[in-house]
Amino acid sequence: MDTFKYEKIRNVALLGHGSCGKTTLAEAMAYLTGAVDRQGRVEDGNTISDFDKEEQKRKFSIGTSVVPVVWEDTKINILDTPGYFDFVGEVEEAAEAADAAVIVISAKAGVQVGTRKAWDICEKYKLPRMFFVTDMDDDNASFRNVVETLEEIYGKKIAPFQLPVREGGKFVGFVNVVKMAGRRFNDDGTYIDGDIPDYSMEYLETYRGSLLEAVAESSEDLMTKYFDGVEFTQAEISTALRESVGNGDIVPVLMGSGIDAKGVRLLMQEIVTYFPAPNRKIVTGINRVTGDSFHADFDENKPFTAKVWKTIADPFIGKFSLIKVCSGVLKNDATVWDPCKEEEIKLSRLYMMRGNKQIEVTELHAGDIGALGKLDLDTGDSISTKAVPVEFDRPEFSEPYTCMRYITKNKGDDDKVMSSLDKLMSEDVTLRTKNDAENHQALIYGIGEQQLEVVVSKMLDRYKVAIELAEPKIPYKETIKGKVEVQGKFKKQTGGHGQYGDVHMIFESSGDLDRPYIFEEKVFGGAVPKNFFPAVEKGIAESVQAGPLAGYPVVGLKATLTDGSYHPVDSSEYSFKQAAILAFKDGFMKAMPILLEPIVTLKVVIPDSYTGDVMGDLNKRRGRVNGMETLHDGRTEITDEIPLANLTGYSTLLRSMTGGIGEYSYSFSHYEAAPADVQAKIVEAAEAAKDN
Repeated sequence: MDTFKYEKIRNVALLGHGSCGKTTLAEAMAYLTGAVDRQGRVEDGNTISDFDKEEQKRKFSIGTSVVPVVWEDTKINILDTPGYFDFVGEVEEAAEAADAAVIVISAKAGVQVGTRKAWDICEKYKLPRMFFVTDMDDDNASFRNVVETLEEIYGKKIAPFQLPVREGGKFVGFVNVVKMAGRRFNDDGTYIDGDIPDYSMEYLETYRGSLLEAVAESSEDLMTKYFDGVEFTQAEISTALRESVGNGDIVPVLMGSGIDAKGVRLLMQEIVTYFPAPNRKIVTGINRVTGDSFHADFDENKPFTAKVWKTIADPFIGKFSLIKVCSGVLKNDATVWDPCKEEEIKLSRLYMMRGNKQIEVTELHAGDIGALGKLDLDTGDSISTKAVPVEFDRPEFSEPYTCMRYITKNKGDDDKVMSSLDKLMSEDVTLRTKNDAENHQALIYGIGEQQLEVVVSKMLDRYKVAIELAEPKIPYKETIKGKVEVQGKFKKQTGGHGQYGDVHMIFESSGDLDRPYIFEEKVFGGAVPKNFFPAVEKGIAESVQAGPLAGYPVVGLKATLTDGSYHPVDSSEYSFKQAAILAFKDGFMKAMPILLEPIVTLKVVIPDSYTGDVMGDLNKRRGRVNGMETLHDGRTEITDEIPLANLTGYSTLLRSMTGGIGEYSYSFSHYEAAPADVQAKIVEAAEAAKDN
């Protein structure tokens, strides 16, 4: 593929609800531009974008794929993103790298939750956007309903650039609202001039009027002409629309069919015409040596800089770091600098990725997207020249809150499991693992349960290691409310020296739940020699790791050694440690033991219409609402304190209750006493587990 400079580059993310037609559209664009010689199908598992086995098996996108195509003299880097919410990290990566977005809507399904989420992503990353309404060849397609819904949600920004033309119920062409001309499709998806049907005139006049109003609002001169009744020239309309679309003030709505490649040529033409080149975005880093700001701004005349926006770690094709060049020119034999690790990196090859296919290139200019193979780089890393070591801010990605416990199925595979998880985490920025040593469990966090299921399947298929997922153990704690004085005596006689340790201890609440225990000694008269005090404390330290109530760690305990006795021959550190353990077990259960449950502060963001349902569900989960706030976009944020145990499966349930649009996050707040019925169930479960 030829080299392209920024003015002839468009980096475009395809966004939208799951299964709305993004991958089919990307495939049509690749086919029409000659990137592939036949158009693949998602159902057949042979598309460029969905090259991963999991994607082919499940028939939907899991990762973002790059599909570079050339339309006329412009390179369009298509970033085909997943639509299902569990894989939002892939969408956020693409939004970081893109300069604009096409939001795909199925004319059959209409505007869905994923459509709104795609719009929100564009707002967050300040991406100009247009809608492409696909599936127009379907009998149930309704372009008008889609437009009316978009206008209802987003107002005057919505600007239909086309109207459908149908004959005998078939999608045969469109009316170009901008040029006021009819178009008719040929069998190969190209189009010729055609008539404007009479039935289109009502909506054509409405859409045309709205379009001209938007053009008039783009400048004072055009506003004056508009009020004077002077018609705009086609050049004035095109220039004004280009500026307004680039600023996000106007959002065009186009239409077509990805399967038949109808309307796809015009979409690519509109991408080239109306979407901005990379240099419209500002990108600033920090020079690690001088501390000064470095304004890269996709200027190829400045020193080379780039950032890694995505990582592919596939065992079949190897590891690739996908980069976007922020300034300068990167050549395939260059030596670059990692400003974070302060290491030089010698490049041997430079690629563009098309799905999983690597295309070698000699150089990449500012604004372009490419790939580096087999380097020790991670998503969010920066590379530059050593002379000007620039580091860019790391992007922020959605925090994972869905937690599961994972168990290695085959003994001896623990190292393989960790290695494979590390590789998968390098690919998926929303995947986390944690070793919960207190509760003897390994945890994995993701955006949703479907994402974690995919992880399990990938590990088995790619790395031949098996894990199973289970509900995580809730990190309960144990403590006491009462005060008790007990004796612990350890006496054992074997041939020769025996073992003897005797302690009298007071156990009570310390009031400090941040510490497992406080140990004090108030022994008078040498009843217990001082050299055994550390052994007594060691016995307490070991005991609090698993309390006698249900086996959970103990907190908030005060243990005071008050008296005891010893034997000049048989007493030892071991015997006094064991005596302390016996005293602990006896005293803890007599001192009104209670179970503490973790309470988290939960924030749920939902449309106002779902507030009642969500609050009712939170009440059932023993939640306590602390506040409600109406957000600027018409949504409500509920703040609630709720037991962590009652959030298991909440991601799936919240999506079900809110049609997929609800969002939540939580953070640890404090521990408090579990209700008696809850404590009884947990103690009973612990006893049953012992018996088994």
